[in-house]
Amino acid sequence: QVQLVESGGGSVQAGGSLRLSCAASGYTFSRRCMGWFRQAPGKEREGVATVYTIYTGHPVTYYADSVKGRFTLSQDNAKNTLYLQMNDLKPEDTAMYYCAARGTYGDSWCPLADASVYGLWGQGTQVTISS
Repeated sequence: QVQLVESGGGSVQAGGSLRLSCAASGYTFSRRCMGWFRQAPGKEREGVATVYTIYTGHPVTYYADSVKGRFTLSQDNAKNTLYLQMNDLKPEDTAMYYCAARGTYGDSWCPLADASVYGLWGQGTQVTISS
């Protein structure tokens, strides 16, 4: 059974940092899309960063414009864990953050704008940034 479990959320002041983790069980990263999405109260879920992993090459990563230069997505294939390092956090980053994955093998389309193509989701971890 595939399971995604997020951790690392919390409350920090603006300008601070957090690192989110997503541990995947029953699932391998190779040639599949994974990513981070977030949803603030009253807003739609939005893509933060996605990655298509190729073991024989470099992973291809996509970032939302709002987080470019501040957030970094990385992964530890040996641990089957996806990370999101978030620096210079802003109050507008406050949201529930979700780890997501596509079950389709070999499809490198990893959209930020279409959460519906990701069939696997974690339970979410709350990030709250105070000004």
